[in-house]
Amino acid sequence: MNIVITGKELKATEAIKDYVHKKLERIEKYFEGEEINVTVKIKSEKNSQIAEMQVNIKTYSIRAVTETKDLYASIDKDIDILEGQIRKIKTKKEKMNKEDSIKLKESNAANGASTVEDEIIKTLYYDIKPITVEDAKLKLEEKTGNIFLTFVNVETGKVNVIFKLKDSNNYGIVEPEA
Repeated sequence: MNIVITGKELKATEAIKDYVHKKLERIEKYFEGEEINVTVKIKSEKNSQIAEMQVNIKTYSIRAVTETKDLYASIDKDIDILEGQIRKIKTKKEKMNKEDSIKLKESNAANGASTVEDEIIKTLYYDIKPITVEDAKLKLEEKTGNIFLTFVNVETGKVNVIFKLKDSNNYGIVEPEA
């Protein structure tokens, strides 16, 4: 981490420099291994002590300016502000990466890049009640998205499947022989 501390109408003493270095360690933990440039400007205006910090990392720059009666309090507040901004940026970046990976998975699935073959990938459970063939046909008409319906035929006591034919006007029935 490269830190430049300058003072305007206020001398940057060793104690202030050490304090700033110590406090900036909180920022450094978010960017392990990355080049960080920090510019700290301290100044005194009337009864106020102003600390201005700018952190530059590869792709972005964040800044905080605080004015209090105590310089050390201004530095602390700046660090808190910078840390909050960094957490916000990191969270946003992680969220974007997560969304990108989900989109990538979906596009791979759509393109057939990771197709699963010869596997049962979905199982549906539902109750089968004894009904007539006509009632089964009416139920199938109610459920517009379905193309078939499994039911127990009241007349035969066997499990049947009624399905819509390709002409969408007629129906077929599958009934076991045994």
